[in-house]
Amino acid sequence: MAHYVVREIDRAPDAVIAALGEAGVATAHEAAGRIGLLGPRIRARLEGAAIAGSAVTVSCHPGDNLMIHAAVEVCRPGDVLVVTTTSDSTDGMFGDLLANSLLSRGVRGLVIDAGVRDIATLREMGFPVWSRAVHAQGTVKASPGSVNIPVVAAGQLVNPGDIVVADDDGVLVLPITRGEEVAAAAAARLANEESKREVLAAGTLGVDLYSLRPLLAELGVQYVDRLPRDAG
Repeated sequence: MAHYVVREIDRAPDAVIAALGEAGVATAHEAAGRIGLLGPRIRARLEGAAIAGSAVTVSCHPGDNLMIHAAVEVCRPGDVLVVTTTSDSTDGMFGDLLANSLLSRGVRGLVIDAGVRDIATLREMGFPVWSRAVHAQGTVKASPGSVNIPVVAAGQLVNPGDIVVADDDGVLVLPITRGEEVAAAAAARLANEESKREVLAAGTLGVDLYSLRPLLAELGVQYVDRLPRDAG
């Protein structure tokens, strides 16, 4: 099997990435037609962190972080490192030393379908991490892998250069070709949600705002003051 470190990838325009980051994972996911979410086993480890950037992908042997070190060299400012393993792993493949290395390259954060460690220091540094696990188990540097090839993270295909949006709600990955369209749709959703937020805050019920009463009736839902004694 051949292994590669691909130096050059396509990246989305900065303005598109920034707009999707501003929208956030939930809104961008809805605007995209509910595609692109990584599974919930990958969780935010720095509460309140929110990033967006271009994916630099890494495929590693489980328990071996050699290719993460190799990937640092090809990262550019604004990138997000997305790390996977060729079989399930929760080993702590990433810690504060690698975080410092990525910070020196302007990388915005890490998404890893495996484990991280040194989590207290990572939080002190403010380096955003989304990971499958937090685990002190160390790794070796001995096995080949690849950088900037298609990978699968938590059930989601991630291509190098894909737009990554990550926050407390999870991680979203979108193809570059859909970035501008989804950013525009997300902006429209945000404006619409703001107007609804004001109406709901004023006391209007969701069943009225969304005209849900006819649907409830159609589904056979009955409004009664008290449950009949013979119900059920």
